[in-house]
Formats: sequence, structure tokens, C-alpha cells
Amino acid sequence: MGICISVSEKDDDDENVTIFEERKKVLNGSQRLFSVYSKQGTKGLNQDAASIHQGYGTEDGTFCGVYDGHGGNGHRVSKIVSSQLSSLILEQKNVLEKIDAIENGCHNTTPKNHVGTMNENSDANNFQKWKEAIVSAFKVMEKEVKLQHNLDCSGSGTTAVVIIKQGEGLVIANLGDSRAVMGTICEEKLVATQLTTDLKPELPREAERIRRCNGCVYASKEEPEIQRVWMPNNEHSPGLAMSRSFGDFLLKDYGVIAIPDISHHPLASSDQFIVLASDGVWDVLSNDEVASIVWSAESEEVAARAVVEAATAAWKNKFPSYMADDCTVVCLFLHQKPQLQPFKN
Repeated sequence: MGICISVSEKDDDDENVTIFEERKKVLNGSQRLFSVYSKQGTKGLNQDAASIHQGYGTEDGTFCGVYDGHGGNGHRVSKIVSSQLSSLILEQKNVLEKIDAIENGCHNTTPKNHVGTMNENSDANNFQKWKEAIVSAFKVMEKEVKLQHNLDCSGSGTTAVVIIKQGEGLVIANLGDSRAVMGTICEEKLVATQLTTDLKPELPREAERIRRCNGCVYASKEEPEIQRVWMPNNEHSPGLAMSRSFGDFLLKDYGVIAIPDISHHPLASSDQFIVLASDGVWDVLSNDEVASIVWSAESEEVAARAVVEAATAAWKNKFPSYMADDCTVVCLFLHQKPQLQPFKN
């Protein structure tokens, strides 16, 4: 079993990051192969949240998530999702495993917290079970948000980008415009590979669904560079800059959904790390820039902070007249970082 440590790298922001670690690893003082950092922007409350769960499902399993809240109660929605989503997915996966065992005539089921790695069963079959569990858990999470007492989520919500590492594979789930990127060493070069698609209204498949549901997609005169989702014939309604989210219930009848994009990514020995971040980072830093910062960091435990500090500086340099967005980063290393990281540009 694990223990929960609520941690933040910022003194006045100690509820934005939650870490679940295996008790024996904490007691043994094992080096962390991850880092998490969240920093408030200049718009007001930090509406981002992040979670990491080690020993997730299996001893070497890991769950990572970043959640970017928006709207008046976005900070509350992101924290609710951050605190509950990982356990909901695992619960749904265990239910599917038990059903499978019963249908196969095996009444001696696997241990409660054992959910199987990508290598134990065929990749396709196991990924399908993870996919079903994630879809089901996201539906439950959406209902949980809607049923919250004294919490108006009609125009508030959150993104969610999730990575589940099981054995030598990743299951990736994305809702909204937060992003996951992989860093790989290929022929002594560091290569950044985007693992998710930013789910924004201007994407053709997203725009088609929204318009089919009588929603509108366009940019306002005040922000001509940002496409948003709008209710029909109501310019004063909320304009949402993403096409999928938890919450935002005013727009759920107009094509905004809480169903994530889900994919599987097999791991190779050359894969070094994964970065999850809110769009406050990606708005000012490229995938390559973020990967380079992570790989050049002094240690695994300071990598996330290094990315956030670089993003904060980039906001000041690139958009001095804009209010900087909140920035949150999770870095998960697949191997211990070498002392020196020479690579070619």
C-alpha cells in the first residue's frame, strides 16, 4: 500500500500537487525519478493541479496527471479531479479484471491491486481494458463534478492529461489542451515526440462535432487569434478555448464532451522521460525547448521546476503586456539521468 503526500514547490500553493508514493520507497529514501512543480501566473488564483501515483496497479506502475482549471471555479474543479481520477481509473480496471475472471470460469481472482502490465497479456487486449476503464472512470468523474454541492460548474471546468505506465508501455488519455511529450535519445540526439493532440475547437474533427450539436466555433473581435466554442445566438455566453473538458455544463449540449482521446505507446530503451504540462508552458515554449530543459537539468528532482521557471521567463519576454498563465509540469524519468547529457543539436 502507498501513502499520500501533498506537496507543492511553492509555499503559498501547497494544495496544487499531490504525490502518492510507496511506503517502503519513502522510508528507504529512494531517489525520486520524477518531479512536479506548479506556479501561479498573474491572472489570479492558481487553477492548475497535478498528481503522481507511484506503485500504481503494479509495483513499477506510475500514474501522472496534469489538470488546468478555467472559469470562476476552475481551481476547485481541477483539484477535485486531481484527487480522485487515478483511484477511479484503477477501480474501474479492477472491476473489468474481476468480470473477465468470472466469465473465464476463474473464481480465484488476482490480487486486489494487481491490474496486469503490458507484457503479461497481449498488448491489444490489455490496452482495450485500460481504455474501457478510463472511459468509464471519466464518465464517473464528470458526474462527480456535476453533483458537487455549492459548486457552480456551468462555466467552469478543467482539462486532464494522464499517462499510465505499466511495464514497457504507456496508456495516454487526454481531455483538452494540456500536453504530453516524450524525450528520446536517437543517434546521440535528443528528440521530442508529442504524445497527445491539443484538443481545441479549430481542429476539423472537433469543430465538426461541435457544429453538428449546434455549437459555434469562432474567434471574438477582442481575441482574433483564439478560436472558442460558443452557445448559438448568445455572444455573452462562455467562450471555451478547448473542445473537451470536465465541467463546463452550459456547453455540454453543444458538442463539448468529457470523453478523452486514448492511445497506447510502447516504450523503447532509448526513451528517457515524459513531460506533462498545462498550456501555460506550451504557449511560450516548444516541445524541443521543453525537452532540452528537462535533459539539461541538474537532477530529476529539479527538472519540472526548471521548465516552469523557463516558461515564466518566456511569458515576460514574449508577452510583456499579457497576464501570464499558470504553469504546471510533471516530469517522469524512465531511467536515472546520467551525470552528463551530451547530445547533438
